[in-house]
Amino acid sequence: MNHWLIAPILLPAVLAPLMLLFLRRRLAASRALSIGACAALVGLACALVVQADTGAIQTYELGDWPAPFGIVLVLDRLSAMMVLIASLLALAVMSYAVVTGIDRKGWHFHPLFQFQLLGLNGAFLTGDVFNLFVFFEVLLIASYGLMLHGGGAARLKAGVQYVVINLVGSTLFLVAVGLLYGATGTLNMAHMGQRVAEAPPGDHGLILAGGLLLIAVFGLKAALVPLHFWLPRTYASTTAPVAALFAVMTKVGAYCILRFTTLTFGEAAGELAWAPSPWLLPAALATLAIGYLGVLAARQLRDLAAFSVIGSMGTLLCAIAVFSPQATAAALYYLPHSTFATAALFLIVDIIAARRGDYGDTLAPSPPFVQAGVLSALFMLAAVAVVGLPPLSGFPGKLLVLDAMRGVEGGWWVWGFVLGTTVLGLLAFARAGSAIFWKSRETTGELHAAAPVAPGAAPAVAAALLLLLVGLTFAGGPVTAYLNATAAQLYNPADYAAAVLKGR
Repeated sequence: MNHWLIAPILLPAVLAPLMLLFLRRRLAASRALSIGACAALVGLACALVVQADTGAIQTYELGDWPAPFGIVLVLDRLSAMMVLIASLLALAVMSYAVVTGIDRKGWHFHPLFQFQLLGLNGAFLTGDVFNLFVFFEVLLIASYGLMLHGGGAARLKAGVQYVVINLVGSTLFLVAVGLLYGATGTLNMAHMGQRVAEAPPGDHGLILAGGLLLIAVFGLKAALVPLHFWLPRTYASTTAPVAALFAVMTKVGAYCILRFTTLTFGEAAGELAWAPSPWLLPAALATLAIGYLGVLAARQLRDLAAFSVIGSMGTLLCAIAVFSPQATAAALYYLPHSTFATAALFLIVDIIAARRGDYGDTLAPSPPFVQAGVLSALFMLAAVAVVGLPPLSGFPGKLLVLDAMRGVEGGWWVWGFVLGTTVLGLLAFARAGSAIFWKSRETTGELHAAAPVAPGAAPAVAAALLLLLVGLTFAGGPVTAYLNATAAQLYNPADYAAAVLKGR
């Protein structure tokens, strides 16, 4: 077994309780340990991507109990990529929280952050449905604390809604797992896929009910319409670093939809093959439309950023819903782009609100403020990235999605929605930018703002996330080659099952 495979889970699992028990009142030590751990996770994730790029699917059987009886972790190209995305985002977000001092506004920020990474990495690496539920609960419990970090009435109200919605989702998750276990007799996803293919027709209804319920739970995490209503208030109410980290939370739902469907409802499932597909595409189109209509209607920058997450998830899920290798490869290119772009937008919006003082993040013109020139450039680049305009990676990402829709039933709907919402996004960001930066030049009066916190470091962290998009653009050839191989591996579940079950 490859023992490095468990390291992205083990590292935050060990650090979080240590910081909670021994470093509660040692902020400097907690900061150094957190940033060091995030940097180490980036190094580990890069090493795992290199290993996964060989094409070999590696497993780690906890307690040396063989699958499908024991808990198994699985490393393939997709899981390695997701761990790398989460690690890069975590390093940027933690750096921003430290340089701006947001981590000192409440208790236990650093242990909760590590628990969040534990849940994220575990969800990406697990090969077991029930273990996926466990890691979901770990990341959700940590997210409850992070979401409420810093306090405030609006944050508490949004937090209660967030907790209640996710508790309902967790309950439905358990019901779905129970239905699937009752019908297939296994919780290992590779084994479950084999059992579904062999299931008698009398069990198809129970399997379909459990599978669709589980996909609905994943859709809740991915903010898929009509299960999206919790996201705008939650993301707009919490602190900027937490909202930026939550940009990858919705991608966990998209990842689980893709992983579970290809393993359990793939071509080998017979009558149940691609069962979620008929309703997933219409829901994704509705998500795309509502997201960008919310962007257009936003009256505050934080709301604009929150609805941008929903809109980007709509584009991503449109490509996933087709369930073809070409469309999946396009979705996998758009996934890191949308994660880093929306995360950068949340950080830039937070810096703008802090610099504008009493005007905050409202779209009302204000007197000129500190670093307006730098922030206007960063905001423009973030807007270009989110909307999907050249030269950043959103443009080739959307082109890949549109190209994958040719010849697909309903593909013209995707073309129309993607192009139409791109125009809506362009109008919304142009209006917001002109109100905050252009009209501010013509506004007179005194700006009541405190001295800028981390005037150089905070914009630099946001710029670093945008640089990742530049790298994604210039490295488009190698990246798409990796993603094409990832999609081909994903749609060949027999290799995954052979690696996990080892002929058992």
